[in-house]
Amino acid sequence: MDCQPARVKRSATIDDVAKAAGVARVTVSRVLNNGTNVRPETRERVRRAVEALGYSVNQQARALASGSGRQIMLVHLHNPEREPNSYYHAGLELGALRACSSLGFDLVTRAINPDGGYRSAFHSILERERPAGIIVSPPLSDDVELLTEARHAGVPIVAVSAGEQARDFVSAVGIDERAGGRAIGEHLISLGHCRLGFVKGPADHRAAALRFDGFVEALRVSGADEKPWHATGDFTFKSGIEAAERLLRQQAPVTALACANDDMAAGAMLALHRAGLEIPAAISVTGFDDTPMSEVVWPPLTTVRQPIQFLAERAVHLLLEAQGREGDHPLFEPVAHELIVRESTAPPNKFPRA
Repeated sequence: MDCQPARVKRSATIDDVAKAAGVARVTVSRVLNNGTNVRPETRERVRRAVEALGYSVNQQARALASGSGRQIMLVHLHNPEREPNSYYHAGLELGALRACSSLGFDLVTRAINPDGGYRSAFHSILERERPAGIIVSPPLSDDVELLTEARHAGVPIVAVSAGEQARDFVSAVGIDERAGGRAIGEHLISLGHCRLGFVKGPADHRAAALRFDGFVEALRVSGADEKPWHATGDFTFKSGIEAAERLLRQQAPVTALACANDDMAAGAMLALHRAGLEIPAAISVTGFDDTPMSEVVWPPLTTVRQPIQFLAERAVHLLLEAQGREGDHPLFEPVAHELIVRESTAPPNKFPRA
C-alpha cells in the first residue's frame, strides 16, 4: 500500500491559460474582463482553455484576500494648497472602485502632501494599514525608492503610467506617452504649423516628460524647429493661464500651442481669449487626456485620449493576477491611446500674429 502523501495539485494560473490558448497573457485578461479588441475565434480559444484548466480569476481574488485585509489602496500626491487636477484622480478612483466592487474588495484613497515628507507618509501606510494591495499614480509611480520599499514590505503594488525605469521594479499599466506626444506634433505639422509651443508638466512627472519628448521627435522628423517655445506647468488650470500669459508677454511667434494635459490647455485658452485671440484662427491649442473638460471648453479641444478609468481597472486586476503567477518578474500592460481631433486646431493663418 502506498503511504506517500498525495501531492496537492497546483491551481491553474493566467499564464497557464495563455500558454494553452497560444496567446499573450494580456489577451487572456481582456477576455476574462469582457474587453474589446479580441477576435471572436481568439476569445473562444481562450474560453476553451479556461474551461479545460478550471481557471477562475476568483482564485486570484481569494489569494490576495487571504492576506491582511480586503482593502486596495489608491495613493497619489496632492498639495492641499493647490487646486486639484479636475478629473485625472477622480477618473482613476472611479475605475478602481468599479473593479474593486466587482471583485469584493474595498477601495481606500490616500492623498499624500508632496511637501510634507511623502516617503515617510507612504512608509506609515505600509506599516500601519497593511493594505492588500496598492496602486500608485505619477509621480509616485516613478519613485523607484518608494516602489522598492513596498515590494520589500511584501505589499503588492502596481503603478499607473510609470516610466521605463520604474517598470523594471513593479508591474504597471499605461499608454505609450511618447507616441501620444508624437501624435499631437504630427497632427499640428500636418496642418502646416512650423512655429510651435509646448506647456510641459511637472519636472518629476516622467509621463509628462515623455509626451514632450514625443512632440519634439515629431518636429525633428518633419524638419520643423526642434526647439519649440516651452513653459512648465503643474497640470492645473491656473498654470495653463500663466503659461499662455508668458507666451503673450514674450510675443513668441507660435501658431500652435500644445499642452501636456487638458486642464492646462483650458487655462491657456482662457488667457488667449482674454487677449482677444480667436482659437484656432489666431492660434491652435491642444491638450492631453481627453477628460470631460475637453468637450465643453470653446472651441472643443483637440487632445489625446488615454482611458483613465480603464487604466485603474486594469491596475486592480494586475494586482490580483500577480498572486497567481509564478515568480515576480514585473509586467507592463500597454493600453491604446487615440488622437481626438476637434475644433481647437486648424491650419495656421496666412498672416499670423507678430
